Amino acid sequence: MLTAAVTEIDPYSDASITDPYPAYRQLRNLAAVTYLPQYEVFCAARYDEVVTALHQHETFISGEGVGLTDTLNKAQKGSSFTSDPPWHAHLRGLVARHLRPRAMVDIHEYIENWADRLVGQLVDKGEFDVVEDFAQAFPLAVVPDLLGWPEDEGKERLLDWASAGFNAFGPLNQRTTEGFGHLGEMSQFLQRMSEPGNLRPGSWGEELVLEARAGKIEEHLLPGLLGDFLAPSMDTSVSALSSMLWLLATHPQQWAALKADPTLVGSAFNEIIRIESPLRGFTRYVAEDTDLGGTRLEQGSRILLLFGSANRDERFWTDPETFNITRPGVAQHVGFGHGIHACVGQALSRLEGQSLLKALIRRVDNIQVDEPTWRLHNTIRGIDRMRARFHA
Repeated sequence: MLTAAVTEIDPYSDASITDPYPAYRQLRNLAAVTYLPQYEVFCAARYDEVVTALHQHETFISGEGVGLTDTLNKAQKGSSFTSDPPWHAHLRGLVARHLRPRAMVDIHEYIENWADRLVGQLVDKGEFDVVEDFAQAFPLAVVPDLLGWPEDEGKERLLDWASAGFNAFGPLNQRTTEGFGHLGEMSQFLQRMSEPGNLRPGSWGEELVLEARAGKIEEHLLPGLLGDFLAPSMDTSVSALSSMLWLLATHPQQWAALKADPTLVGSAFNEIIRIESPLRGFTRYVAEDTDLGGTRLEQGSRILLLFGSANRDERFWTDPETFNITRPGVAQHVGFGHGIHACVGQALSRLEGQSLLKALIRRVDNIQVDEPTWRLHNTIRGIDRMRARFHA
């Protein structure tokens, strides 16, 4: 077995975050597995190695945390996201029952109607900001409502809290430390929402609280379970929906093809997630001596799995830098992860994205956007600001 190629390439530098794809390409070309000494982690940037590690969950485990920083990994242990079987199946099941594809049938009409109203309002508005008026508006209205969040508190802080939570999966840099205050606020708020009477009757969140009071769920799990619903559905959705408008506007032939054949909405949304993956990636703890891509990994080490790089790997995808809504096999992307830890909320994300695509097809002829400004964020690849116009 080989030893990993050591490199000073930094996927968390400001330059790499603003435009990550040159660094990803360098890492892929260097070796199947590299070592990043500045973070003391191995790194897999190619598709095959990322998928292999995600499916070997007994070797590449999540229960020791999925970030780069040991202290924060310890603090985040125990959620459905950072646990291993059999405990993982129990926790994930409590969240997944409301988020499985068949559960989306009950809210399908509600989501599609919301999408149609939002697009109609933006058509009437003329010029708008893609992130604030389009991408943030949707998850901020839909997800807290489904969870039963109080109308008069919390919503204005949700995006800050979710952003801080995802930043904490990266290195202990300024972006991470600046979010510590937000993480404390979120923890206090989730503790309060775990008490009976604070969430709307009949909501998903209240159901969890009542089950805890009935002894069906351990009460100490409630804040984490509510957070499992909340945080992953915020920043990732904002990223995907912002990129969606940017890609459609800057690829008019693809937009015309989608309008001509609305049955392509599912494929189009997958291609959006593939080419502009919302999640940079997460780490896994190596639980036993193993090899990955012919490289020896010792028990106790940690490896960074770069989803955004795997989704553009030339070894797996044909012409990966091209946005193609009819791409064969696009559903094989790892934008939502893979294996037992694949994104539990991806069915809701797909419903949101595809509902908005359908509304755009019905109401919008032409999409115009200005140059985007990209966010500086450890984990989320996303647009920070971008002006746009819908032409009916």
